[in-house]
Amino acid sequence: MSNDTELTFDAAVVAAGDYPTAPQPLEVLHSVPYVVCCDGAADRYIAAGKVPDAIVGDGDSISEYNRAKYAHLLHIAAEQETNDQTKAVNFLLGKGMRRIAIVGATGRREDHTIGNISLLIEYARAGAQVRSFTGHGVFIPCNGCTTHKCRKGQQVSIFAITAKELSSEGLLYPIYDFTNWWQGTLNECTGEQFTIHAKGEYLLFVNY
Repeated sequence: MSNDTELTFDAAVVAAGDYPTAPQPLEVLHSVPYVVCCDGAADRYIAAGKVPDAIVGDGDSISEYNRAKYAHLLHIAAEQETNDQTKAVNFLLGKGMRRIAIVGATGRREDHTIGNISLLIEYARAGAQVRSFTGHGVFIPCNGCTTHKCRKGQQVSIFAITAKELSSEGLLYPIYDFTNWWQGTLNECTGEQFTIHAKGEYLLFVNY
């Protein structure tokens, strides 16, 4: 199964972490045909001169002014068992949009950052082809054998979730069945693509 880093997206989710400033997430955000803001990110997106196609969340974080002005775009999901990023992804999945980019999901509170990253595996289990673009690279949820384009010397980190029998081609350092997240960090591409062999799920972080 190929799970390449390059993907044409149906939509983007703007999450409520640090608003994107790096060229890569901004390019993704500007190129997608449909944008959903978590309600905690809507004010900043609108302040940047944009209007989202939808605003999703429990409605407690958007300003009263924007809540009133963009009431026609607001989709309230009041339940508290999922966070706003997940509510936005589920909203898109409900519309049949499965190729989803997430921006602004990291920064600010570290516990929210870890939670948002870990949820990528849940979205993949739900059938989404999802990527989370940060200020430094992109997180990609994977399952099984995957191949990815890269540049020689580009840094890659692998975080095992359920993955076993890990091995690789095209990386400088051999990988194995990791018992801690740090063990898979700071690997390096030796050519123009790399392949991860595994049984089970893992997260990749590919540095820009």
